[in-house]
Amino acid sequence: MADDSTYSDLLERIETALDAIRPYLMADGGSTRVHRITPDMVVELELLGACGTCPLSMMTLRGGIEQTIKRAVPEVSRVEVVVPEHA
Repeated sequence: MADDSTYSDLLERIETALDAIRPYLMADGGSTRVHRITPDMVVELELLGACGTCPLSMMTLRGGIEQTIKRAVPEVSRVEVVVPEHA
């Protein structure tokens, strides 16, 4: 990524995409948070609440979250889950 404004723009667009899907995650007791965007355009997400332990979380990630983000932000190459260090 070129600079802070580019990163901020990407983050804002990713958050807007996530805002479209968060109500569905929250209805099941979960949510997600952007951990970081890597230089090779991988979005690293933390799965929160019930999403962190749900056996269907990877299906939700690939079929729902990743597709929603990539549709809104085509520059994103993929979405990965990270486990925060404090977990």
